[in-house]
Amino acid sequence: MLEPTDLLGEWELDRHVLDRRAGVDGTVAGTTVLTATGPDEVRWEESGTMRFDGRTVPVSRTLVVRRTGGSWTVHFSDDRVFHPWVWGTSVSHACTPDDYTGVLEGDADRWSVRWEAHGPAKDYVLESVLRRTRTAD
Repeated sequence: MLEPTDLLGEWELDRHVLDRRAGVDGTVAGTTVLTATGPDEVRWEESGTMRFDGRTVPVSRTLVVRRTGGSWTVHFSDDRVFHPWVWGTSVSHACTPDDYTGVLEGDADRWSVRWEAHGPAKDYVLESVLRRTRTAD
């Protein structure tokens, strides 16, 4: 199992987005940077360009991964809990009225994040592939 601290550095981000409800798919190309902000915290920053449904727009997001009591948890930038950091095993995130299921897997040079959302408001798949561009200092 890889911990967030094993993935510090800069990553090339390629994401495929399939919105089954709308019948549209798209991509995000950009960069993900994981930076240690303390011994028990990693900042996860993504930025890139989304091409979706005939539009091209800049996108970005920040997550924070924190270790508490020996386990890591991913938080949104506003500190809400997103999901536990579990490698290679499915995790869930309930966001009423929809349910999200995700998995983190791979190795220290290439890893992926896959999320599926199902419910009355959403039906989509996000598949992100990250490839190392340089190692952490």
